Amino acid sequence: MTKIAVIIGSDSDLELIQVCLDQLEEFKIDYELRILSAHRTPEALSKYVAGLEQKGFKLVIAAAGLAAHLAGVVASQTLLPVIGVPMGGLAGGLDALLSMAQMPGGIPVGTMAVGKPGAKNSAIFAARILALNDPALKARLKKFSQKMKTDLKAKEKKILERKKQPS
Repeated sequence: MTKIAVIIGSDSDLELIQVCLDQLEEFKIDYELRILSAHRTPEALSKYVAGLEQKGFKLVIAAAGLAAHLAGVVASQTLLPVIGVPMGGLAGGLDALLSMAQMPGGIPVGTMAVGKPGAKNSAIFAARILALNDPALKARLKKFSQKMKTDLKAKEKKILERKKQPS
């Protein structure tokens, strides 16, 4: 059963959202990727969002750039949690970030950082939400977290060893 809907506003977002998809796959989380625009295909977007709960989806990751209204439009049409990923635009994506973060009261969007870091974190945040009711996923998250710590310690060790070597 698909658990997460990943919606991007344009095919130009595919490269940036790939880190999200890779992370979801690493966590063994099923997803469905769709390209639907809040501006160019609003009817198709609304129809898709209307059927998400009935199809068993648990949350939505919505990624868009420029006039990034996708996440807000999705959040206005479902009670599922919506995670917004600003893909870029003016001033390094500030316009997209503000479009998602400055939602009116009552229409929440959990907004991530701009671009690839936000795309990766959207998958991790989604996994944390789903892990509340999935012990196996929670275990995979713990393993992921431990691996990050181990990898960082190994990198630090290399730097310290390099510093000790004579010039």
